[in-house]
Amino acid sequence: MAALATPSTHIATTKPCISASWKLSKSSIANFGTEFGGASWTRLKSTSHILSTRPLFQCTTCTPLKFKRAVTKAMAQASEGNPLPGLPIDLRGKRAFIAGVADDNGYGWAIAKSLAAAGAEILVGTWVPALNIFETSLRRGKFDESRVLPDGSLMEITKVYPLDAVYDCPEDVPEDVKANKRYAGSANWTVKEVAESVKQDFGCIDILVHSLANGPEVIKPLLETSRNGYLAAISASSYSFISLLKYFVPLMNPGGASISLTYIASERIIPGYGGGMSSAKAALESDTRVLAFEAGRKHKIRVNTISAGPLRSRAAKAIGFIDMMIDYSLENAPLQKELSAEEVGNAAAFLVSPLASAITGAVVYVDNGLNAMGVGVDSPVFGDLDIPKTNKS
Repeated sequence: MAALATPSTHIATTKPCISASWKLSKSSIANFGTEFGGASWTRLKSTSHILSTRPLFQCTTCTPLKFKRAVTKAMAQASEGNPLPGLPIDLRGKRAFIAGVADDNGYGWAIAKSLAAAGAEILVGTWVPALNIFETSLRRGKFDESRVLPDGSLMEITKVYPLDAVYDCPEDVPEDVKANKRYAGSANWTVKEVAESVKQDFGCIDILVHSLANGPEVIKPLLETSRNGYLAAISASSYSFISLLKYFVPLMNPGGASISLTYIASERIIPGYGGGMSSAKAALESDTRVLAFEAGRKHKIRVNTISAGPLRSRAAKAIGFIDMMIDYSLENAPLQKELSAEEVGNAAAFLVSPLASAITGAVVYVDNGLNAMGVGVDSPVFGDLDIPKTNKS
């Protein structure tokens, strides 16, 4: 994980390497000339250690200094037993419920790992039809490689709950869904029932994560989307966040935080991202601001959303052009690298931590800066401009 995700990590910087005509053979405090006379070096030595074998001003012939580029590295547990200085993300003693984890390669899983790395206890809500496969894979160790935390331990998921956030309470569930064999074997899986189960099992939570989205007609242009398809996208992808907060906020300790995941299609045209999904993301962002006010005033809970860049997850592959979106981002974003799920997870860990105690009602972009671009610089129109291009070799 990145440095911010765990209190067992600190930043170390390699020092520039200086090559000159003199060679450093032993340590002594440098003499800066006679104008310093008998002045005490005590204060200087308390903050600086300048090494030399002769007075600097006595050097008459020297070659130009050559500096190597300073490299910043993240070093985990460089000083064992010592607490991390500065501002670590510390979620020890916090309990998080993450709705929408069904495999180990999406943003929901990455957020769970970052929260766990920071010390939080993890509870998961998994879509009922995917529950059996997820729990079986978890039990058989298929996710063990993905569960490894920065300290070498494995992320522990305290409990997995069946959850279908499209339904608020049992009365909302149609008879044909109740008769579905995949649902019949799972009890208490509507939002209200899951919240009640969590309360019964653990009493309270501190963090609520909404990692849910579904549009049954996502591959259709908006003009060809049916009313049912459009409303289904809104229900599963945006109203589900309202529902989760409605039933989970009473369980949340004051000072808690909630986050969801959105996408730039909420405010920009993304051809191919159809079926009402762009509308659902716009609604999600608008609701985030209103919910931040209501949950903040009544319950002292913060509400934010992360606008994440494209990720090659199983869910994203359903859109059909995720690889093109990743290539486009790589070519046009200010930071020319592929976004990792870990980077979104780390941003989430920050947003739900005390370090972000004054941030609420915000859309936080974690997309290598693509949201800031007004044009696609990979267009042939910009071919004559001196713009750094991606090296694909």
